[in-house]
Amino acid sequence: MKTPPIVTPQEWEAAREQLLVKEKELTRARDALAAQRRRMPWMAVEKDYAFDGPEGRASLLDLFEGRRQLIVYRAFFEPGVSGWPDHGCVGCSMVADQVAHLAHLNARDTTLAFASRAPQPDIARLKTRMGWTMPWYTMTDEFDADFGVDEWHGTNAFIREDGRVFRTYFVNARGDEAMGSTWSYLDITALGRQEQWEDSPEGYPQTPPYEWWNWHDSYDKPA
Repeated sequence: MKTPPIVTPQEWEAAREQLLVKEKELTRARDALAAQRRRMPWMAVEKDYAFDGPEGRASLLDLFEGRRQLIVYRAFFEPGVSGWPDHGCVGCSMVADQVAHLAHLNARDTTLAFASRAPQPDIARLKTRMGWTMPWYTMTDEFDADFGVDEWHGTNAFIREDGRVFRTYFVNARGDEAMGSTWSYLDITALGRQEQWEDSPEGYPQTPPYEWWNWHDSYDKPA
């Protein structure tokens, strides 16, 4: 293993400052890309999709749980997938392990849900074993094929307006690697982080950063 050179503290700090310039450029580029996502056209979801959930049959609109936005990750946990019936796909399980506390997403009017083809009893057993708490539904129709996740994992973002559902974004393959943090999920939604510094279309909901942040058990109380 050929390691980098050993330098003095001053030389190390200079190297760090040089790299920081490029890192800041990447941050600004990432913010600009998220701004473009917020201007993506919306696609109306015309079909009625049905899922099985812990409380019984559910529509795609039900998956929003009353919130304005919905993010659905297609996880491979079902017969024929490596690990069945004790585990889900290794990669999908790593994604599940990375998911931040959902209260922060919920505070931005956004719901995250997982969807697989495994029956609900198997999903409940797996969630208990692995300590996962996200809503997890069973697909019963062509939802996976229609939204690009029938043969590979992927994350779809939706928004609801006046009782209708619209698809706003989709990411898969290596794009899913970064998913898990509150910010990575909000950055793929139509409304973004909903903070005042963001470049969003006129009229989008926005509040000052920091002011809406709270402890995950205290969102029903003033921050």
